[in-house]
Parts: sequence; C-alpha cells; structure tokens
Amino acid sequence: MGRIFETRKATMMARWNKMAKVFTRISKDIAIAVKAGGPNPDSNSTLRRVLQNARAANMPKDKVEAAIKRASGQTATQYEIVLYEGYGPHGIALLVETATDNVVRTVANVRMHFNQNGGNMGTTGSVGFMFKRMGVFRLNPEGLNQEELELELIDHGLQEMGEGTGEKGEKQLIIRCDFADFGKLQAAIEAKGLAPISADSEYIAENLIELPEDKATEVLELVDALEQDDDVQRVFHNLG
Repeated sequence: MGRIFETRKATMMARWNKMAKVFTRISKDIAIAVKAGGPNPDSNSTLRRVLQNARAANMPKDKVEAAIKRASGQTATQYEIVLYEGYGPHGIALLVETATDNVVRTVANVRMHFNQNGGNMGTTGSVGFMFKRMGVFRLNPEGLNQEELELELIDHGLQEMGEGTGEKGEKQLIIRCDFADFGKLQAAIEAKGLAPISADSEYIAENLIELPEDKATEVLELVDALEQDDDVQRVFHNLG
C-alpha cells in the first residue's frame, strides 16, 4: 500500500466552494438513482451511496428528502448522463460528465467552454481510452488497521489502496476497484460497519502529464469553467 497520487485540482474551484452547487449535483444524483432503483435506500445501493455523499457534503436532511420526493413523482425531471471528451490547453485530455434534461443545450455549452478556454471538444472515444472507470471509496483512516483492511477487501474487488487528502488537506484512505466490482466492494465495506466519506465512480487517467505551473493554470481555468456549468457533474483529466 502506498500513496495514491490524485490529479491536480484547481485552487479556485468556484463550483465546489458554493454549497448550493454541490447540493444541485447531489440532487441530480438522487434523481437518477431513484429513477433506476426506486426511493428505498435499503434496496437501492446506488441511492444509498448517493445519500452517503450527501451526508459527507453536509446537505440538510430536508433537502435530501425533498429531492427523493421530487424524483419519485410522475412529473420528475428526467436526467440523462452524457460523457463528453476533448483536449484542453497543452494536450491535456478531459472527460466531462454531465447530467442533462436537454442534450442540445448541454453540448453547446460544453463546446463553448472548450472553445473559450483554449481547448477542443473531441468525438466519442477520442480520449476515453486514456482513462479507466473505477469505483472509488474515501474513508477516514483514523483507527483503521490499513494492512488488515487491505487483505480483507482484496477478495471483494480491491485493486488499489493508498493514502490521499481531501479538499481541505485532511487525510483520507482511498480505495479503488474495477467499476464492475463497485457493488461487491461497497457491500464489503458496509459489512465492516464503515461509513465512507464518499463513494463514487471516477475515470482515472492511465498516465499523467506534468506541466509547469503557468501552463497547468490554463488547463485548470478550463476545468473550472466546465465545473461551473449547471449541467456538468464532474470533470476528469490527466494533468499530473
């Protein structure tokens, strides 16, 4: 087990510094989860995972309940997950995950952000091969026997385990698995009575590209512009 290197994040993440934006993203995740598996988290592991993320983000309980109720209604907004690909400045590959009820609007906005920030939107498959979709769990390492946990989880799909940090620099234990093993590993973690800080699928870059600070900043300005778009859920890149 070692340190898991995570791709660099912008120092000015306006989207994630505004709590309302975080709650909007989680509300969409709730809507998608409820549509796919129903409103009961006991029988809907995807919804259970999203609710864990909501708690980690300190989303108020009434907002969570309202989001579930809206998603259960006949007039609920139907969101479609669409992945866009492209290159940022200096050849950095980007995957843009969106949740949209209007694909025409979303693709136009994503293309605009690429064009206005020195990037180029690509076609499906143009950069996707550079990333691997994985399940990623973040745990509080305090009180955990990490070597013992690693041995126990290997049989449940664990592929990588290492130390990392959160947005505020707090220590985290990061666990990764193939996306196909997400549910199996989630169940194993829950069976041990552990509540992840967050649990999600992420696109992990196979190889990272290092850039000097001035050029990296240009890339992160594009990432930030994309993340501030209401239809964008997350942006993944291979900037080291």
